[in-house]
Amino acid sequence: DANRQISEYKFKLSKAEQDKATMEQNIGRLEGQVARYKNAAENAEKIEDELKAEKRKLQRELRTALDKIEEMEMTNSHLMKRLEKMKANRTALLSQQ
Repeated sequence: DANRQISEYKFKLSKAEQDKATMEQNIGRLEGQVARYKNAAENAEKIEDELKAEKRKLQRELRTALDKIEEMEMTNSHLMKRLEKMKANRTALLSQQ
């Protein structure tokens, strides 16, 4: 009976050692995954920050372009009015002659 118990305990010890080795391998694998995911998260955050900065830059450029368009439209409108006045004056001068 004692030999049977010894054999049983040896088997359980062997199984526990195998389980331990398997779990240690899993821990190593999972630690590797954690490191990769951490690096991926850090890279994603870096890219996100760069994209946010680029978005702010593009929004500034857009505002500048829209302001310039508005200014050019106002200048165009002013020049069109001046041209119409000049045409009206020319027509008036021609009709007086």
